[in-house]
Amino acid sequence: MPIPAARSDYPEIRDAVRALVRGFGDAYFREKDEAREYPEEFVESLTKEGWMAALIPAEFGGAGLGLIEASIIMEEINRAGGNSGACHGQMYNMNTLLRHGSAEQKAKFLPQIASGALRLQSMAVTEPTTGTNTTDLKTRAVRKGDSYVIEGQKVWISRIQHSDLMILLARTTPRDEVKRKSDGLSIFLVDLHAALGKGMEIRPIRNMVNHETNEVFFDGLELPASSLIGEEGKGFRYILDGMNAERILIAAECVGDARYFIERAAAYASEREVFGGPICQNQVIQFPIARAYTQMRAADALVSQAIELFDSGEPCGSEANMAKMVASEASWFAGDTCIQTHGGYGFAEEYDIERKFRETRLYQVAPISTNLILSHVATHELGMPKSF
Repeated sequence: MPIPAARSDYPEIRDAVRALVRGFGDAYFREKDEAREYPEEFVESLTKEGWMAALIPAEFGGAGLGLIEASIIMEEINRAGGNSGACHGQMYNMNTLLRHGSAEQKAKFLPQIASGALRLQSMAVTEPTTGTNTTDLKTRAVRKGDSYVIEGQKVWISRIQHSDLMILLARTTPRDEVKRKSDGLSIFLVDLHAALGKGMEIRPIRNMVNHETNEVFFDGLELPASSLIGEEGKGFRYILDGMNAERILIAAECVGDARYFIERAAAYASEREVFGGPICQNQVIQFPIARAYTQMRAADALVSQAIELFDSGEPCGSEANMAKMVASEASWFAGDTCIQTHGGYGFAEEYDIERKFRETRLYQVAPISTNLILSHVATHELGMPKSF
């Protein structure tokens, strides 16, 4: 198995992405957060510089890079004070199309995605009644001639209002007609502009962070048969590629958040003087920051291991999940430590820590909760019986 370079390498990518993000400045992201606006200018700049086409092969106009480079791009956005949640969907959704799309689908869509003419930022899997119990989803896709008719509902569907295409998982064969519950699910590539108002309705969900997410309703939406990705009924296996990439990239983003908090905490503790000296000389301040740094480094190592397996085409479900769990916990601890180090100033909007603190909290829950990760590890790594 080829061993990729350590994630600590790639200084050119790191420096360039960090410079792009910092060029917008903290005030830009603060203002977008306050207004609950999508950072359109920032995402456009990432696209124009080619970062959003990192995973697309060169023959289709992309950079032809692997998940290791994509993870560094996402990490550095968060480390520099931005929020990768505005654009990371294109990175992990890309793997479903890249690995399982037809030659015709790739030729049609990949060059336009690479150029920025189209965005593939959204994936519709989760449903209000089934949550992460994906194989029990209720959305149906029924074949009628040269079309599939979609009926159902999805929830927590992010960036759909700022995307042109969406990956949709729906059941094409009823669950009681398949041998395994993971069979009978299929993947579709939805043209959002053609679907909106013609069988698809979007209802925004306002939440505690500036993360555009929605409920989506399907009522007789007709999709051309050519929108099917791969083989009918094999969609659950296909979507796992996107899910594993999603967990790994979000883990890398959490490493970036942790670095942000640690760097801010260490700098402030060195500058802030109380009782005749900098507060960083006190162990009660020093030790939590050092612990946060240690946890971040451990998470970074797990992320690297998961990426190595993913980019080599090896099974990586456990590694992707563990990396996401450990990294999200590291970023949350680092964020809490950063606020504690700043004291009252940690709650002030102008310091940006409270914004980043709210943003990183999401990853204790999404895209999969810690309890479900622990259940996966107990079952798949330790041989324990399923707890549900």
